[in-house]
Amino acid sequence: MHDPVTPSFDFDHVVIGSGFGGSVSALRLSEKGYRVLVLEKGRWFNKADDFPRSNWNLRRWLWEPRLGWRGLFKISFFRHVTVLSGTGVGGGSLVYANTLPVPSKPFFHTGSWKDLCDWERELAPYYLLARRMLGTERHPYTSRSDQVMQELAADLGIPEGFSTVDAAVHFGTPGITVKDPYFGGRGPDRTGCIQCGGCMLGCRHNAKNTLDKNYLHLAQQLGCTIRANAEVVDVKPLSPDGSAGYRIRYRDPSSWFPRILTVTARGVVFAGGVMGTLPLLLKLKAGSLPNLSDTLGHGVRTNSESLIGVTTFDRKATFSEGIAIGSIVELDQDRHVEPVKYPPGNGIWRILMAPMVKGSAWPKRLLNMVLLPLKQPGQYLRTVFVNDWSRRTHILLYMESIDSTLRLKRGTFGTRSALESGTAPTAFNPQAQDIAHRVERIVNGKAMVLMQETLLGIPTTAHILGGACMGADASTGVIDRHNRVFGYANLWVCDGSAISANPGVNPSLTITALAEHAMAQVPHCSHGTAGP
Repeated sequence: MHDPVTPSFDFDHVVIGSGFGGSVSALRLSEKGYRVLVLEKGRWFNKADDFPRSNWNLRRWLWEPRLGWRGLFKISFFRHVTVLSGTGVGGGSLVYANTLPVPSKPFFHTGSWKDLCDWERELAPYYLLARRMLGTERHPYTSRSDQVMQELAADLGIPEGFSTVDAAVHFGTPGITVKDPYFGGRGPDRTGCIQCGGCMLGCRHNAKNTLDKNYLHLAQQLGCTIRANAEVVDVKPLSPDGSAGYRIRYRDPSSWFPRILTVTARGVVFAGGVMGTLPLLLKLKAGSLPNLSDTLGHGVRTNSESLIGVTTFDRKATFSEGIAIGSIVELDQDRHVEPVKYPPGNGIWRILMAPMVKGSAWPKRLLNMVLLPLKQPGQYLRTVFVNDWSRRTHILLYMESIDSTLRLKRGTFGTRSALESGTAPTAFNPQAQDIAHRVERIVNGKAMVLMQETLLGIPTTAHILGGACMGADASTGVIDRHNRVFGYANLWVCDGSAISANPGVNPSLTITALAEHAMAQVPHCSHGTAGP
């Protein structure tokens, strides 16, 4: 149980990270009367010009602060997977594709959490709450990429598998700004989506329902403090089990000689995403928080994704119109594929593309990478030198709910990955490649993949999950069914690290629902307020 507000602490709770789980925690704790501080290592993106116009502008697109690149997109490289994630106030909501599906039934009955409760029933009301808070609407348009997906579904013999998606976007009247349509006037003004395809560069048109426009906005109205450019480096308990509170140390990640700042709090919520929370917790287990479960870093999942770009030879075609992901083809209960898009002129990925080859031993794979363009030189040259890669490329995001896991460990030069159970993530999924070949015929184009997939066999994922999974006790998990950390008082993990099974779909809605569930268990202070 939490005591009432204690003046001896700088804050009652510090939330590390401002993505989906962190934003939920910030609002719900603020509503209950607690003094809340959010520490976010990225920067604010308050206005249109804060976002990059093009991903060719690496300084404003990518997150590599020691180089002076303070963008909203981070790429992390591991032995078994390349991870794409978001950085900035609003976390992954700044760069994600807005898509908010509920996982199918197997998700709720597999993984380390399966016996802790009836999750499908337990989370149902929190999914509804998350959908309302994130402003979920059915995508009302059909762009060229959505038409391709309809044709793909028909070609596969499953026309009923096609549908448009639920998305966190204010569609409204394109380009028209209105007063807050979601929270009775307490939210910011919103502008109708103009279908520019720029969602994953950060919405410049005030249509995307990013977390700074809902959860974080409302939390600030209740007194929550948000500090950007603040990377947490240590969380030290003031007593062995943390019941006396914590001292949190943080710094500006872009400074080569940063000044270390310190705050104290009764409780801490880890919500920096897998790429933020796990490296920090692994460091803390070796130092300030030695009683963290030995299962820390285990159970990391990737949604078994494949990313494939199919570039059309039709010079007049455009796949940039619409939202980042506007539709989906459900292949079966465990597999689906979605179209992904960038706006025109955002073709930085083209310099990393290579021929799509079948999985095999490395020498043969390299040989195929050379021979395929020699067999079809005209097609590959047209693909490589296409005039506008993002406009003329139909990107496929294929996902599976296969339950294989990795482990993240501390290494000499940072965090590293190891295979834990099941089949390792692969860059050569035959089902995904079959779909890509079908789309080649539909759009009259050529499929290409990221170079590290062809050269090294390392797949790419935008949905890294797990590593601080739920369990019945510290021998089976890092956190309990309410996201509370075993071994310490008043610590929570509320981000993708807490996902304890493979959802097989875009996970943002599930992360939000789980955080809502966790924060609902925290009691009010005597002067707490009612939420929306």
